[in-house]
Amino acid sequence: MELLHFDVLIIGAGLSGIGAACHLSRECPTKRFAILDRREQVGGTWDLFRYPGIRSDSDMFSFGFDFHPWPGLKVLADGPSIQQYISDTAEEYSIKEHIHFGIELSKANWDSEKKIWVIDGINLKTGERCSYSCRFLISCTGYYDHHQGYLPELPGAEHFQGDYIHPQHWPEKLDYCNKTIIVIGSGATAVTLVPALAEKAKHVTMLQRSPSYILSVPAFDKVSSLLLKFLPKAWVFRMARWRNIRVQRWLFKASKRWPKFVHKLLLRGIRKRLPTGYDMRHFTPSYNPWDQRLCAVPNDDLFKVIKSGKVSMETEEIEMLTENGIQLKSGRHLNADIIVTATGLNLQVLGGVELYLDDDLVEARKKLTYKAVLMEGVPNMSWIFGYTNAPWTLKADIAARYICRLLAYMDKHEYDFCCATDMENCAEDVSVMSELDSGYVKRGNSALPRQGKKYPWRLLNNYEEDIKILLNNPIEDGILRFLAKKTQKPNKNRPPEDLHSTKKI
Repeated sequence: MELLHFDVLIIGAGLSGIGAACHLSRECPTKRFAILDRREQVGGTWDLFRYPGIRSDSDMFSFGFDFHPWPGLKVLADGPSIQQYISDTAEEYSIKEHIHFGIELSKANWDSEKKIWVIDGINLKTGERCSYSCRFLISCTGYYDHHQGYLPELPGAEHFQGDYIHPQHWPEKLDYCNKTIIVIGSGATAVTLVPALAEKAKHVTMLQRSPSYILSVPAFDKVSSLLLKFLPKAWVFRMARWRNIRVQRWLFKASKRWPKFVHKLLLRGIRKRLPTGYDMRHFTPSYNPWDQRLCAVPNDDLFKVIKSGKVSMETEEIEMLTENGIQLKSGRHLNADIIVTATGLNLQVLGGVELYLDDDLVEARKKLTYKAVLMEGVPNMSWIFGYTNAPWTLKADIAARYICRLLAYMDKHEYDFCCATDMENCAEDVSVMSELDSGYVKRGNSALPRQGKKYPWRLLNNYEEDIKILLNNPIEDGILRFLAKKTQKPNKNRPPEDLHSTKKI
């Protein structure tokens, strides 16, 4: 079996992977790299999800790449448009020729003798095993399982006679015209699905155990549209990105500092959009704003279909599924031809790839992350983990730029090994996503890397601070350690102790 070798390997050809590859091609042009992905085209999440109405829940000016701005004026773009944007970016920066599609990876092992990663997998087209090696490994796999979404055990599900669907695996030819549909859930997927399904369905019921905060945003950026008449396109889109990043950051900070005020502000906005006297119980969460992600809807679309009578809201617990619907604990019964379980995701680290150091298994759930980019105790490896309290790509962009800085620094000083080591036992018993109180975070807490007591082992989730730290601060800080070429080899599971820490970049 042939072993293909590269300087850098990127796992995942989604938004993060394509972004990282573009940064590599621009900032480290001498590096030979490849992207490995199990799918057959770029896009990751935006190629996987195909349910009606699939769209972003972040504005596209800040969700798009910094180096390749989103080209349109639609604020919340649909899934196919985002997938096309990722594909166009890969095309423009000649990334597609570096992608190996249809490769499902299972194991990545660091060989400390050769100072390389060896990655094993299967070619899904041929069924044959394949192997790759690299000096530096970048994981761009996101944080959830692409194979299976979260499906709670609902009593009686086996008795339901209609279509029972999870949005992550939407049937391509499902006919829902004039059907009665129940969507179970209250998060971003549910508030996206419900208005889209209501266009053709007879009636849609959004059944939730507890409500989420919902924020209506303009579907179209009228300010940028006006400015385009007077200013160059590049200026306008940069200004829109700058503006939206700051508005989002202000809302997050305000939510944390004045939660009661923001709570009232959000509910006042919802109340104005609903029919007079509508039961606000369905839109009043029991938690503070930004304890979970806010749900964004374009141009009041969810509220409009509620006003039309095509959508009903129910906030109750499920007793069981029946042959023709759902029995609620209150005793009421909801009829349905189709039940959609928009019940969330299963969290997964590194896309399911098992990590080894000299054939010893590494448990990611016991590791810290350094600056939220490198994994503690794991040599020459990084992962791209975007923001959970802001558009994902903001962090993915600057994390990729930091990795390029790190690679350039290692080349300049002839280092072939870097590793971050926690010498102060900073680990806490919470995960890197612990600031969110969402159900999927609670379920997956034990699978994710740990949060640290202090920086650089603690996530800041602060774009302004992360820019300074990742793009301007010195690379060497006494925590990130290096080994020069042709020196002693590192101990099997930790870096050598007598390493360099004085040079600045």
